[in-house]
Amino acid sequence: MPARFAASSVRRPAGPARPRSRSLRLGLCALAAAVAASLANPLAGDVPSGTEAAGTVVLSAARPNPVTPGNFTGYGFDQCETQSQARMDAWLEHSPFLAVGVYISGASRFCRTQRLLTPTWVRTQLAKGWRILPITLGPQSTCVGRFPRYGAKIDPTISNRSVDGYISARRQGRREAVDAVGAAQALGIVPGSTLWYDLEGWSNHKNATCRESSLSFLSGWTEKVRDLGYVSGVYSSAGSGMKILDDARAQRRKDVVLPDQIWIARWDLKANTSTSYLRADGWLPGGRMKQYQGGHDETWGGVRINIDRNYLDLGDSTPAPEKQCGGIKVDLRTYPRIVASTRDTRPQAVQALQCLLSRKGLLPLSAITGTYDARTRTAVAAWQTKRGFPVGPTWNTRYWMSLLSGGNTPVLKIGSRGAYVRRVQRTLQAATPSVRITVDGIYDAETARQVKAYRQKVGMSPAGITSTATWARLQAGRY
Repeated sequence: MPARFAASSVRRPAGPARPRSRSLRLGLCALAAAVAASLANPLAGDVPSGTEAAGTVVLSAARPNPVTPGNFTGYGFDQCETQSQARMDAWLEHSPFLAVGVYISGASRFCRTQRLLTPTWVRTQLAKGWRILPITLGPQSTCVGRFPRYGAKIDPTISNRSVDGYISARRQGRREAVDAVGAAQALGIVPGSTLWYDLEGWSNHKNATCRESSLSFLSGWTEKVRDLGYVSGVYSSAGSGMKILDDARAQRRKDVVLPDQIWIARWDLKANTSTSYLRADGWLPGGRMKQYQGGHDETWGGVRINIDRNYLDLGDSTPAPEKQCGGIKVDLRTYPRIVASTRDTRPQAVQALQCLLSRKGLLPLSAITGTYDARTRTAVAAWQTKRGFPVGPTWNTRYWMSLLSGGNTPVLKIGSRGAYVRRVQRTLQAATPSVRITVDGIYDAETARQVKAYRQKVGMSPAGITSTATWARLQAGRY
């Protein structure tokens, strides 16, 4: 979000919109994927990036923080001051947002203290599923007009010295990158993460001095951020900072180093990454986000915060394929009732049941036969006992739901992806066999719609969020 002049103030964009930008460098994707992979676990009962159970977060020093934001398509917000844990938890459970912008460095930022921003705060949010957008607001263009905010010796403006090809501005950008990486590392934000430079907007993008000095500054920022192992992002107004970057891209200027990702400020109230100020092919696919609504108050879970709204479409949002028990199919069109007293004629369903029980440590892989035999019935009884259900030989919808959803319970919403999302999608399929639900690990608008319908059916408020309370109902087998 652009610099705030006061925590509650509503900011106006300079020109068409406010500025910020960011993009993913392909050369760092492998690093990001490797770190993210070290946190991923295959299925239901596995612990994802620190979440052990509902409301419980395990902060293991042996496990690195995940890359942030990584691959993500969904909603985010940014605000001036870092929020308390209680407020973050309330918004995690109730708001549509899963990404949060945080000012980590830069002498020109308004909220410079950030007393709540600590390595523990960062680690806790990442473990709970938040994606953090680290923002730097340092030297600004002289065309902006309201900088330096604290005096030229504290936060100088971008150098307009042109006789040396704006090399002074480039050096400033590199110094800001070094400071930003240092701040990120001190907070536990790992290499492969995107660091965002906030270049505030100005009204005349055709001003050659401001354009060229800003491009040189941002080139230095991007060069050094990449050199230090992070992804370069730039936030700026659609009509100024973003436009000059896109023009340089279209002109294929060799003297300009483009950021990996861009954060477009365009307050058009459209939750997408489009704007008429940029060409349609720039930083697509997967390299854009947009701040589509400026400063305003929102209340979620009884907590009010003054925010900007953002829509992110970054990286590749397709989860990796999943293999269970050596290839056993657990994504079924229907999850049928299985009766032990008869010779079951649905070996595929029995195999799925046996695989899921095996993943819970209740049945060896060698026992996956497709036959509802004595060993399977013993494992079924163990699961029923563990979950507090009546013990019996018949397997029904309630038990399917408890087993498919069993395990850790991170809050999921649009933008979530991976094994936990698959768990929810499978459980909803078991609960509503009349509806065809795609099990792909992508928490998109359709998954949110199905979650909303389920919540209404079991007497909850109509929201497309798999909250802690939603998990409790799924794991209890309510439908």
